Amino acid sequence: MPSSVPGFAELLEQCQRSAVHLELRDSYAPTDRFEAWQRGERINWEDQASWWHPYDQLITDAVARGVVIRRARVVSEPVSEYIRWEHYVTHANVTAGEQVRWLPRRQATSIPLPGNDFWLFDGALLRVHHFSGDGAVVEDEITTDPDTVKLCTTAFEAVWERALPHHLYEI
Repeated sequence: MPSSVPGFAELLEQCQRSAVHLELRDSYAPTDRFEAWQRGERINWEDQASWWHPYDQLITDAVARGVVIRRARVVSEPVSEYIRWEHYVTHANVTAGEQVRWLPRRQATSIPLPGNDFWLFDGALLRVHHFSGDGAVVEDEITTDPDTVKLCTTAFEAVWERALPHHLYEI
């Protein structure tokens, strides 16, 4: 389905101060990289050229401009195989300059959470991700609605406050 929503790269390039990402699902549509990991293939983290992705460069460039990029994941425990893989590949996110934290879902019960994953740019522009039941992206939506932005900001910060930094979260 074609989308009139600006691409992630465009939104991040326009971002000046902060970009936060909240992930709430325990699995997403499988990718080639996930399937390779399931087959036992592992990344040679010392050979950055072999795994560096254009996304990683976008993040590095934004951080170099002074944008603080934070990602928080709310996960069920024991974690799904997909989350186990995400934890493994988060090394790339951190190397690129993202700050990443993990919150076990049981510790999120008292947090009012939005129904969808999102990116929030500069605390004002929200890109909401809509997924099908099997984790495939259906569409993205942009909103600047103040009430929605406030809910998502508050939810992200509450998750961030309780979550463990990536290097401390063990699965």
